[in-house]
Amino acid sequence: MAALGVEVNVGNDDEDTNTAVKVPERVLRRDQARQEEVERRRNVKESQTVTEEKSDFFTSTFNAEKTAVEEMLSSCNENDRDRAAKTLEEATLKFQQLQKFLNDSVMFLTQYEIRQAQASLQKLQSSLAEKRDEVLPKKKFAFRSRNTGASKQPAPIQQTTVAGTVVVDAAVSVDQCGFSNADNQVLIKQAEEIQLGDVLLSHLTNCKVRLYGCPSTLHIKNVRGCEILCGPVSSSVFVDQCTDSTLGFPCQQLRTHNTTATQIYLHVTSRAIIEDCNGVRFAPFTWTYPGIHDHFKIAGLDTNRNNWTEVDDFNWLATGTPSPNWTVIPETERICSWEAVGQAS
Repeated sequence: MAALGVEVNVGNDDEDTNTAVKVPERVLRRDQARQEEVERRRNVKESQTVTEEKSDFFTSTFNAEKTAVEEMLSSCNENDRDRAAKTLEEATLKFQQLQKFLNDSVMFLTQYEIRQAQASLQKLQSSLAEKRDEVLPKKKFAFRSRNTGASKQPAPIQQTTVAGTVVVDAAVSVDQCGFSNADNQVLIKQAEEIQLGDVLLSHLTNCKVRLYGCPSTLHIKNVRGCEILCGPVSSSVFVDQCTDSTLGFPCQQLRTHNTTATQIYLHVTSRAIIEDCNGVRFAPFTWTYPGIHDHFKIAGLDTNRNNWTEVDDFNWLATGTPSPNWTVIPETERICSWEAVGQAS
């Protein structure tokens, strides 16, 4: 059987005639495959170069902006409150822009670069909060203890009534905002109480918690049978030892450990991570309250980017097979309208 091929005319120097040479088709296919591989490698190299250039640009720009915020904070002086307040406002705006810059750049950054930038942001946010407390001390709330002599001890539990329900300001340390050791209570924090601070919720049972503001970080530890809803968290949410609960929050990153039978209504701009968990179900964040859109801006979170279905299970390494430890809540079972608990001020 004659081999398939393509005729190619080859010129002859001694004669005017051309000789037809038949090139086998397999040779042509091999040459085409070689050219395609060369093109693929060239594209990969160009892509890597672009990614490296983007990474270098991010690092230099991020560090320059971070240094600018640090210099603004160091220039704040409590002796000139008006100027300090203006400088803090500008520093806060730059900080929010820096958070958005990181969120917009995660697609081409390595996990190490993302972790380093997040750690720098968290440190910068703490410095911003400390400087604000130093030059513009917060007013004390009427329901908090004014006994400065006992400031190192947890404030006693205070109660007030909102719309016929008991709202508890549970005992927490002076350096941390939140609620601890409460059963069957309604627990509420307003935006001015949170102020981009760290919030801790621990040892709660059958409680309804509403956080009408944007914390820097949110820690949820040792809770059972609770419903916890929080405004936009500018960095990370850490959940540990949570059982039979419903959680809802927007954040940059979620880390969940030792959690079972829990529903999470999530808006996350990077990825969610679970470890030593089972029976965890996810749905998109649906809670809202007056002012939440402003809090998204303050937290530096993109409302149009939500990776709530991208969950990494550190206990499940089987490639191509979904983890059995988490699932998506069917649309027919999702909560769309939440019970009104207190009001955002």
